[in-house]
Amino acid sequence: MGRPKRNLLATVEDTLTPPDALTATQSLAKVAKAEGNNLYSVDLPSGNTALVELNPRFRSTIWIKRGSYVVVDQSTLAERENKIQGEIVNVVRDEKAWRKQGYWPKEFPKVSTYPEDSDDDDNRVGMMPPSDSEDE
Repeated sequence: MGRPKRNLLATVEDTLTPPDALTATQSLAKVAKAEGNNLYSVDLPSGNTALVELNPRFRSTIWIKRGSYVVVDQSTLAERENKIQGEIVNVVRDEKAWRKQGYWPKEFPKVSTYPEDSDDDDNRVGMMPPSDSEDE
């Protein structure tokens, strides 16, 4: 028998609103790679990479893809002696609301997905290839 729908909806609702503040052991991180078995490699704002575990309440409820942001608590698994350095305690779903918070790190700037926003002159995305008739 599956989970009750009210538990699923409560979990999803918790991820939509950002907390007012993060504790000293929590930090935002960017997911670099899914390692399997609910383990993820994340990039911390300090530039380090850490292996973290997904909290059991998110398993089979919320899927995390590469490049998304999560809140990692590094004190929850300190007593375990293995390679896992923390636990994902929250998932950033509404990135726009989270970016407005004061604790969003400057190391994770907003990257535009549209090429016309960039200032590169040699950017050829969306342009026609050069024709061979120009040489004649």
